[in-house]
Amino acid sequence: MVVVYSGAQALDITGPIEVFDTVNRLLPKSRAPYRIEFVSLDAPLVRTGSGVVIEAAPLDAGQGPIDTLLVPGGLSLREALGDRTLVSWIGQAAARSRRVASVCGGSFLLAEAGLLDGRRATTHWAYCEEMACRYPDVTVDPEPIFIWDGRFVTSAGVSTGIDMALALVEADHGAALALETARFLVLFLKRHGGQSQFSAVLDAQLADHVPIRAAQEWILDNLEGPLPVAEMAQRANMSLRNFARVFRREVGTTPGRYVERTRIARARELLETTDLTVGQVARRCGFTAPETFFRSFGRALGLTPNEYRHRFQVVSSSGLFVQPGQADRSPA
Repeated sequence: MVVVYSGAQALDITGPIEVFDTVNRLLPKSRAPYRIEFVSLDAPLVRTGSGVVIEAAPLDAGQGPIDTLLVPGGLSLREALGDRTLVSWIGQAAARSRRVASVCGGSFLLAEAGLLDGRRATTHWAYCEEMACRYPDVTVDPEPIFIWDGRFVTSAGVSTGIDMALALVEADHGAALALETARFLVLFLKRHGGQSQFSAVLDAQLADHVPIRAAQEWILDNLEGPLPVAEMAQRANMSLRNFARVFRREVGTTPGRYVERTRIARARELLETTDLTVGQVARRCGFTAPETFFRSFGRALGLTPNEYRHRFQVVSSSGLFVQPGQADRSPA
């Protein structure tokens, strides 16, 4: 059963249910294990944040035992958190559920209902600090793409709901069917829950060649340092010349360019989601001088770091879920 509300993130909902529906299609009709139902305070037609409309039954239609209760996030989460009827219903429905799962900011709704007290949980990496401050009885871990604690499963940002759903399928029906489902959906890989959120963002850039992939992962873990190409080659157990040649073939760019691109990617995240000064961001991303950071950032994006933050910051120290372009507004 999926509880939806106006402004919820569509992919938080459709990603997991496509996994469950694919399982139904892969098995004989007589063995289809999942029946997907939607309930909402905003029934019968609920418009998600992207405009996709979902037909749902009223909340009071969701009576009796529930196998899996799924709670999505979305930019309207602030309003949902203030809706005591919705939060209370989630708490009551959870008591009737075999397991409870959330995607992205949906974990805030579980925490608001008191369901995650004393438990370990995650959410979108941009909102982990806010969740930890808001719900001190919850152990918030910003690293994994999903966390299973007892009968509660919380997943990180948006697409990780698909990974979580595959893990639920594996728990229900075994690894073979989960893998077949992932293949049918043409997923690049079936990621385990312990994979870090930041690494997941850059997965598509990781090489298949094991020594090169290991060098890339080392780069991601050590962005604050100088990252000389000679040390990368040494870690890959390759000569400098051969490493540079193979790296370019596998990754599509030089090691130095890859390092710069990865530093910029990390800097963008910090500018979007923290109130660190530009100098602090530069140092955390391995730029030894602010001037170098400004040149690299401007070359890559055509904006200064401050201009980028003004346009795209999504959270601030004063509250959660500041929308892009509204970073200088205080939340209500």
